[in-house]
Amino acid sequence: AGDGDCGHTHARAARAIQEWVRTRSLPAAPAQLLSALADLLLEKMGGSSGVLYGLFLTAAARPLLNRDDLPAWADAMDAGIEAMQRYGGAAPGDRTMLDSLCAAAQALHALRSPGAELLPVLATTVQSAEAAAEATKNMEAGAGRASYISSAQLLQPDPGAVAVAAVLRAVLEGLRS
Repeated sequence: AGDGDCGHTHARAARAIQEWVRTRSLPAAPAQLLSALADLLLEKMGGSSGVLYGLFLTAAARPLLNRDDLPAWADAMDAGIEAMQRYGGAAPGDRTMLDSLCAAAQALHALRSPGAELLPVLATTVQSAEAAAEATKNMEAGAGRASYISSAQLLQPDPGAVAVAAVLRAVLEGLRS
């Protein structure tokens, strides 16, 4: 969809993160970690995805400034999505990365329940994001680069939505190991 650079952009981001992890010590505080990742992606990722991830992570860091309990992570997801919507102009149903993010956020709200356990909630979150990404296959693009292409040519799920689901799956797998 669009100009087809989504995979290259995400690969560039992954290489930058790998290099960053190899050569620097990571901030211990969640808010500082997300802020540092935002800066890295804004500098190295490029494209509109880099800007959107940077906005998301910057906003997501704010709820984590003074707390890092599980409900704060759900708040962080909501804050990141709100920033992306405000500055990016897309909404759920527009066939963008927001479709996966919003589905994930709904599942992540379970972290606000007493006794919530991170890994089972995150597993459900990933499944929700993956299903939402797949559902974009049947959506008409209302925003993003895919909106410039005829719906008849959009035969695959939105690449940004698929990438978000893949990032969330990587977080889950990293936490499991």
